[in-house]
Amino acid sequence: MNDSTADAPRPSWWQRLKGGLSRTSSQIGTAISDLVSKRKLDAGTLEELEDVLIRADLGVATAARIAAAVGEGRYDKAIAPEDVKAILAREVEAVLAPVARPLDIDAAVKPFVILVVGVNGSGKTTTIGKLAAKLAGEGRRVVLAAGDTFRAAAIEQLKIWGARAGAAVVARDPGSDAASLAYEALDQARREGAEVLIVDTAGRLQNKSALMGELEKIVRVMKKLDPAAPHAVLLVLDATVGQNALSQVEEFSRTAGVTGLVMTKLDGTARGGILVAIAAKHVLPVHFIGVGEGVDDLEPFAARDFARAIAGLEP
Repeated sequence: MNDSTADAPRPSWWQRLKGGLSRTSSQIGTAISDLVSKRKLDAGTLEELEDVLIRADLGVATAARIAAAVGEGRYDKAIAPEDVKAILAREVEAVLAPVARPLDIDAAVKPFVILVVGVNGSGKTTTIGKLAAKLAGEGRRVVLAAGDTFRAAAIEQLKIWGARAGAAVVARDPGSDAASLAYEALDQARREGAEVLIVDTAGRLQNKSALMGELEKIVRVMKKLDPAAPHAVLLVLDATVGQNALSQVEEFSRTAGVTGLVMTKLDGTARGGILVAIAAKHVLPVHFIGVGEGVDDLEPFAARDFARAIAGLEP
């Protein structure tokens, strides 16, 4: 058996991020080269560039902003593809920089309650596990609540992650009431002196109003123990869903009071441009991005790295 694969060094975070955004950067890069390599800049070229960026999910406002920046002072002049990419990276970074903020856990609040929401399949439970491992690695005592009580697999998955992170997991049988479980978990976390409680939630019930009603109930019940809970509400978004992520931000913000975002599944099939559109429209903090299933595949969001990866440039 050849052990060379096992011995190969793991790609750096930048390499994984760049690979995760390769679909977007390749589409944009090819289109830019086709557009500007053979002709001078004119209104038609800039309009086509704007269309390319809209198709890459960057959003109408940001696409128009980038096209205007590319055209500034350059009408009827040639421009190299690399120069267009540099402008693209600069403008995308300008949109993302205000939202690139770390998750601030107030050490004076014990436990600091993090409610994690999102549709099924977005990577909620895995993200909770990675976050728990990260916080435990910082020396914090963490409790997890298996509040996605409608999926037995989610409960088992959270137990596995809890064991890995050394975090206590409060769980019940599938079909149990999620709100009372959240209450029980908060009570336990308080009694045990835990610094952080992370609550998983269902991503789909029989209809949207039932899902949102359950989230409201979880929040309402936890407030009986701590009127300030939850202290953070993280929405986990799947980077492969594109435009659908915008409506998810709107719906969950309205119901659960989302305070920050985590984007997952930047795995080469991602449509990562949508994060730019979301940042421009909602200006919600983006705390983390995930590029794989490993425990260290969740990293703080860095606007410059993300912008340059989308543009197909080196860091």
